[in-house]
Formats: sequence, structure tokens, C-alpha cells
Amino acid sequence: MAKRMITQETFDAAVRENMEEFEMDPDEALKDAVEQFESQGVNLNCIIQAVPPVSSDGKQEPTHEVLKVLNSLCIVKDSASVQDVEADLKRFTELCSLELAQRYLAAQKDAYPVILSYCKKGVEEQEAVCTALSALAALTNGQPDLLNAEGQQFLLNILKKYKAESSNRQDLVKAGILPLLTGAIKQHGESAQIVKEATAALKVMTFDDDVRVAFGQAHEHAKMIVLENNGLKVLIGAAKAHLDNTSVLSELCATLSHLAVRNEFCQDICDLGGLKLIMTLLAEGYEKAELIRQLIVIAMNRHMNNSAVCEQGCACLSVLALRKPENCIVIMENGGALAAVQAMRTHTNSINVQKQACMLMRNLVGRLSNLSQPILDLGAEELINQYLKTHQDCGDVGKAALRDLGCHVELRELWTGKHGSLTQ
Repeated sequence: MAKRMITQETFDAAVRENMEEFEMDPDEALKDAVEQFESQGVNLNCIIQAVPPVSSDGKQEPTHEVLKVLNSLCIVKDSASVQDVEADLKRFTELCSLELAQRYLAAQKDAYPVILSYCKKGVEEQEAVCTALSALAALTNGQPDLLNAEGQQFLLNILKKYKAESSNRQDLVKAGILPLLTGAIKQHGESAQIVKEATAALKVMTFDDDVRVAFGQAHEHAKMIVLENNGLKVLIGAAKAHLDNTSVLSELCATLSHLAVRNEFCQDICDLGGLKLIMTLLAEGYEKAELIRQLIVIAMNRHMNNSAVCEQGCACLSVLALRKPENCIVIMENGGALAAVQAMRTHTNSINVQKQACMLMRNLVGRLSNLSQPILDLGAEELINQYLKTHQDCGDVGKAALRDLGCHVELRELWTGKHGSLTQ
């Protein structure tokens, strides 16, 4: 049964009533309102679940911050340039990026035509149009119905003019946006900004095109980028041209991970030098957390059935973790240990995967013993013991991992030089 919907005004009024009529404190009033509406079968996904703002004189204000910023943009829409309202556009983008409820409320108050008008104003100046397009992209994320034919045509015109930016999915793909994006990267490969923005747009095309439906065209879009537009070769080539730009590399690698949706695509990435490139990037810039988060764990999770990816992924993470507690924390937070455990479980017959996973676990807990229990909770001990039984001739690394994780392990004492002597 479909859930009921309410307006933001109705929700805010209920919170205010709890505070004013029932003298609840703000947090209690908010919690009670949420519970009451949910008990009535109301869908609150598109509702900003926050206490309505209070003005300096103690009176309730009728609007949330996203609407205040939108109102400021509306007031000067006919007279101000994009540069004049740059701060407001960026704040609007930030707020819409927080959650669907923020951008849904803005859309309900006719934000789309306002933001599109600023996009058109900035069309002749690349920095200005990118600022306005970022706001448009944030607003339309998860709300594809907003981007009407006028907006789609405008974006296609921008791509033809700058070969740089994009925002929405199915209709844009049908209109020919994918070759424009890959063409932009090839044609303007020396421009870090264009490569980054066009790559980000390609990545967006691989997202679910409508969060309100069960199935979208994300997988098909990824296949089209790879098979019809040579996307893997284009992106890996662009990465090689911007080896000194962490921000661009991060976007490129993240997009590659979204395109690797089939085993043959994973192999293509390896054949094109993608895996070697990633390892080089990590070896030369392993302290850059931005790359760490985007690269290895994502690659391992997406290509768990590929033993080479798992082996190299664990090896890279192991290097990153060695005597670097700050990196260990990042790796743990991004699921690196979980990926290693899953790799061991998936590739029980691969000595190299097992060995590299054990090395990673050792390095993670080497200077942060408090990480041992979370790793053990993932089932690491059982998997390492299984590795020791299966590959008895390669047990030193596994035993060392058990020892460092605080597990019981029987270590066989090697020859100590006592009770005898060497003779010629």
C-alpha cells in the first residue's frame, strides 16, 4: 500500500505545535512529530526532519535555509549576473547536496526555472556556467522530471560549446550526450577542468536514473559508454595525462570503477594498463586519502571474482597501511578489511590472495591493536586457519597474522644452534 505524503509546511507546523502547545523542547518536539507521522503511514523521505528555524526575536520563521537562499536568488534574478550571486548559488548547491528532502522542497518552490535562468546567463563564461550547472545538477539529482526539454537542449548546447558538463540521464543519453562527453575528454584532454567535469558527468550517467523506481538504465548506460564510446581507453588515457592532479585522478578512477560492471570490462581495464596505473599512483602518492578512498576498496568490491584484482588490491592496501596509522583508519572506515576477508573467502585456492590479505591484516593492527577485534569480528581467524591447512608450505605469513591479531597460534621453533655443532 502506498504511503501518504505531507507537505513540509504540515510537518513544520506539527513540530511548532509540539513546542508551543505542549511545551516540548525542540529535539523532543521533532522526535515526536516524526514518530506520529510515521505511525500514520506517512512517507517522510522528502521532508526535512529538522526543527523550524527561530529568528532573533524568538519567533518561528516560515522557511528553511534552502528556501531563504532560493528567495535571495529569485529577488535579483532579472538583474544580477552569475558572478553577483556566486556565493548564493554555491550555498544552494551545498544544501541540495545534503539530502533529497532539501532539493525536493526547493523544487516544490519552483527552484528549477530560477536556476536554469542563471545557467543561461552564464553561458558565455565557463567558470560562471559551471557554477550554475553545479546548482542545477544538485537540484535535479534524483528528480529527473525537473529537467524538461528546454533544460535538456540547453545542456546539449553547452556540451557542443564547451564539451564539458552534463546532469541527467535517460533523455540526455538518447539525445546523444555520451559521445559528446567522451569526445570532450579526447578533444580537450589537456584541460584538467574539462576532463574532471566531463568525467564526473559520465559517472553520473551510470547512477540509477530515478531513485523512485526499482530498475533504471544505469547498467545499460555503463555498457554504452564502454562498448559504443570507447570509454575505458579514453579515461585511462586521460589519467596518464594528469598524473600530477589528484583531484582529476580521483574522479577518473571513481568513474572507471562505475564502468567496470562486467568481467570483460575488468579485464579490459587491466589490458589497457589501468591496474598498473593505479598501482603506480598509489606507490607515488599513497598518503593522499582522496585517492585511497576512490581506488582500491571500490575496485576490489566490484571485481571480487577476479583474483588478480584482489591480490593487487590487498597488496596495495598493505603498503598503504605499513607504519601509517592514519592510513589504517581510512582503510578500515572504507571497508578495506572487509574486502580483504571477502577476497580470502572467495579465492580459497589462491595462495597469493591469501598471503596478501594476511599481510594487510598484520599491517592494519601493527600500530593500532584496537583494530584487531573489528577484523576478527569479520571472521578473519577462521579464514586464516583454513589458509594454513590448505597451504601448509606457506604458513609463516598466516601464523604471523594470527599472532598480531591476538589469536592463539602454535609457532614451531626453528633450529637455534644449540645441542650440536656444524662440521665440515
